[in-house]
Amino acid sequence: MFLTCDGVPDKLGVTFTSEGANFCVYARLAKTVELIFFDHKDALLPSHVFELSDVDNRTAFYWHIFVKGVKAGQLYGFRVDGPYRPNKKVNFYPKKILLDPYALLVERGDNFSRDAALGQHANVDKCLKGVVVDIDNYDWEDDCHPRHTFAKTVIYEMHVGGFTRHPSSRLDQDKRGTYAGIIEKIPYLQKLGITAVELMPVYQFDPNEHHAGLVNYWGYSPISLFSIHREYSADKSLLGPINEFRDMVKALHAADIEVILDVVYNHTAEGDLQGPTYSFRGFDSSDYYILSQDKKHYMNYSGCGNTLNGTHSVVRRMIIDSLHFWVEKMHIDGFRFDLASILSRDELGQPMLSPPTLWSIDTDPILSPVKLIAEAWDAGGLYQVGSLAGQRWREWNGHFRDDVRRFVKGDNGMIKQFVARLIGSPDIYGDRSLEPAKSVNFITCHDGFTLADLVSYNDKHNQENGENNKDGCDHNFSWNHGVEGETDDPKILRLRAQQMKNMMVINLLSLGTPMLLMGDEIGRTQKGNNNGYCQDNIDFWLDWTDLEKNSEQFRFTKALLDQRSMLELVCFDETNRNSLHDIIAQAGISWHGIKLNKPNWSDDSHAIALESQHPHCGSVSYVIFNAYWEALHFELPTSPSGKWLRAVDTALSGGKDIHIEGDKKYWFKDSYLAAPRSVVILTS
Repeated sequence: MFLTCDGVPDKLGVTFTSEGANFCVYARLAKTVELIFFDHKDALLPSHVFELSDVDNRTAFYWHIFVKGVKAGQLYGFRVDGPYRPNKKVNFYPKKILLDPYALLVERGDNFSRDAALGQHANVDKCLKGVVVDIDNYDWEDDCHPRHTFAKTVIYEMHVGGFTRHPSSRLDQDKRGTYAGIIEKIPYLQKLGITAVELMPVYQFDPNEHHAGLVNYWGYSPISLFSIHREYSADKSLLGPINEFRDMVKALHAADIEVILDVVYNHTAEGDLQGPTYSFRGFDSSDYYILSQDKKHYMNYSGCGNTLNGTHSVVRRMIIDSLHFWVEKMHIDGFRFDLASILSRDELGQPMLSPPTLWSIDTDPILSPVKLIAEAWDAGGLYQVGSLAGQRWREWNGHFRDDVRRFVKGDNGMIKQFVARLIGSPDIYGDRSLEPAKSVNFITCHDGFTLADLVSYNDKHNQENGENNKDGCDHNFSWNHGVEGETDDPKILRLRAQQMKNMMVINLLSLGTPMLLMGDEIGRTQKGNNNGYCQDNIDFWLDWTDLEKNSEQFRFTKALLDQRSMLELVCFDETNRNSLHDIIAQAGISWHGIKLNKPNWSDDSHAIALESQHPHCGSVSYVIFNAYWEALHFELPTSPSGKWLRAVDTALSGGKDIHIEGDKKYWFKDSYLAAPRSVVILTS
């Protein structure tokens, strides 16, 4: 049925043609390599075994073979044998079927077993299988990247499954929790005013991976860096997930919404010594992973058992190839790099001043049009917010999250930090001459409390995770406003809603790129669990009935997003190559307290006001931040038009709390009484 010839090492993975397919893998120390074919996903035995010759099918460290007659959908894997030097982590597993590290699609048969991938025993009847894909066989029609500037971008961090899996999504059962489900909800995203969705991991992972018998819900444990997660597809055919994902991307682009992927290039699902052998470990463990100096242990800077050796030339090439694949073949608009600081570490795990992988990504021409966002820290204690190598990177600003939370909560000593976060964190980024507004501003994300839980719980409640409430962050800077969790006290509920509005305004007003967490616009709760990585259930999915229950929060958030440009305090233009300090100076911001020109910078201060010339339309804004627990009377400067119009007051009831163009029924000349714990925006 199949004819073979030598093949070529031109490209790793499978290169599909009309005549067949070229297979190529990197296996530096291998003595023998076999290409294995299977007839179907639950096959107990291979249908074909092709032995590769180390003379004809090997070039340096690359093993390759061309198989004529291969069709799209062919299932395959590899068996690799070589020297056994366990003390040097040179461990080959000749009985195991290994997944191609460059597989474009993974098939987990019904008889797949993670346990079968442990140890040295055979897993041929329970293995993962790669799928041959004709990747160019898709009609992108007139797909066009939106290419929003960072200045005009509002990111919505979304879990693909959790977004539509809840029965209240009112989708057909087969579309809930899928790429197709997202397509159905695009009108909602448009109505809200989102310009980019940031999808939590969609690389293939094992949903059943969890030590406490729960599930891997978040997906931060990739099996492959090229394959789409099959379980998020409504199309259950062998090749269906790839096209359904591309249908979703194409539909989002048509709605002028970008697609950003949350990518994991810091570790894999193979874990530590006790973990399974799926792929990388079986081809060359010492090249793919960072090992201890004595080569006996996997270094764990990811907190997940292993750390990819991102500086190694082969791994660096794999990361770049993966990024190119998602941009060129899947039309992705940007990437958020999980634990990006790991890519700053050398092959011994030590931080480097000029890490080649980060710079390679930063300067790569194919990646030049896409957004690059870094989580600039790792689980090994490396924290690089403000110092990550490269020029184009934006960064998740953890300082913004913590300082805004503490200011709104009413902690002492926060006024200077809060002001710095508001104007783009010049204390962190001010000396960077290029890409001055580097901060991605967020108050909540998947990792931690939702916005509703942030104002409803003093402490985390993670007992259901099976780790005795020891997992998850203990430093949340949250406040329950008098009652832990749910309450029917109208006074507490009103204050919680007001605090949520305060943080929404601050996030969207601040210089930088705002990111919202899925469901914060409608008060989604996880009942105090701040680490829902293993909770794939109705309590952690987006409950669409909250859209009606918390319609005021949605209306307020939508109004902010509709007219975000009207709220800008500083002109953020990516063509402006001035430093952040210069850009802030050009905005002509002046600072005030309850008395004009007398801001209170002391540790006891909980209030600040600013006046700013609008960068585009010439109007003037006066913004009051009162995090104090009593009302404060603020003097107002003379308005250019003779009166100040109220655009926002978070303390007012729904319908009166926001009038972006200024409510002409309420205008003020000399002073404004700011309610306790409120944000006020006046315009002229």
